[in-house]
Amino acid sequence: MNASQKSAEVINIDSKKNPAIPLSAHVKQTVEQYFLHLNGHDAVDLHAMVIGEVEKPLLQATLEHSGYNQTKAAKALGLSRSTLRKKLEYYGLS
Repeated sequence: MNASQKSAEVINIDSKKNPAIPLSAHVKQTVEQYFLHLNGHDAVDLHAMVIGEVEKPLLQATLEHSGYNQTKAAKALGLSRSTLRKKLEYYGLS
């Protein structure tokens, strides 16, 4: 399994309560809703918008999960610690 396949994996702790829905399905549904709300207007900077909407909460959740240890968070994210610090500063999370 390569990294992109692994990132799309869903961990379902209790499959009897709620079937897990992959993050990619949520993203696709949300982007489709965004297109519907454009009412025929052109989308602009969609990639940057989606990355910005996803990256900040990803960083926040990973930091919380790692006990705010930036070294552990960077490792979990697959980033260098300096890259993580730059992203934290960019999003005002430092």
